[in-house]
Amino acid sequence: MNIRSFPRQSRPPCGRLSSTTRRGLGLSGQLWTRGRTGRLIFKLYGVRFTDPGVGKYLKRWGLTFQRPDKRAVEQDPEAVRTWHEETWPAIRARTKADDGEVLFADQVGIRSDQVTGRTWGMKGKTPVVRRTGSRFSVNTMSAISAKGRMHFMVFTESFDATVMCRFLTRIVGHFDRKVHLIVDRHCAHRSKTVRSWPADHQDKIELHFLPSYSPELNPDEPVNADLKRSLPHTHRARNRTELATETRRFFHRRQRQPHIVTGCFEAPHVRYTLDE
Repeated sequence: MNIRSFPRQSRPPCGRLSSTTRRGLGLSGQLWTRGRTGRLIFKLYGVRFTDPGVGKYLKRWGLTFQRPDKRAVEQDPEAVRTWHEETWPAIRARTKADDGEVLFADQVGIRSDQVTGRTWGMKGKTPVVRRTGSRFSVNTMSAISAKGRMHFMVFTESFDATVMCRFLTRIVGHFDRKVHLIVDRHCAHRSKTVRSWPADHQDKIELHFLPSYSPELNPDEPVNADLKRSLPHTHRARNRTELATETRRFFHRRQRQPHIVTGCFEAPHVRYTLDE
């Protein structure tokens, strides 16, 4: 069926996306393929398109096929708005007044049986990578700044308030000015022990908490993803000691690459700026 056989007002727009179609494509939780978009167009305009035809229209409307970002349904949009418009500007102003440093921190665990990655091989013949069948893990805590600084700690015990206090001690030891450390709402971060530690060192460090269920607001999250993506290509650890060594090697390498660290602050959904 040709689009020209329909009245002009019933045709989908050629140069821009109509508000009706835009609302349809913005439905929460939907993965919009060309087929699903074509069915929406038929429902709204009574016009059928092939998948390639739908693709041409989507490109004309300025849309591209993308991997969607994820947001937790438990996230409070108002809390995120307050963070961007009120909390973060206040932290930035206090940091400037203190002549201090802002760091974003996060914790992640690395397992020996994580996904290996991909490699080239003969078609129909799956490549084989030999590695230990033992299961072990290490944990890391890292903190980064918009100026490209990175600090980290690798440990083998479970992450708890004691480990967090040890990390805080190491952080303040690297600075001769006050640190404003921003973390998520992990139970260890909010424990009485951790809250009392900065209270006893008010001139050296202050803790701030991100909104709940909002990992996309933490620029240190891409560092965790980078670690998990990079490590399988460089390590074949046979025990926990070797895995910890390879993990430290990754962080030491990133410490010598501040441009990669600062790039973590440039994601559109992060939107952090610091007055240098």
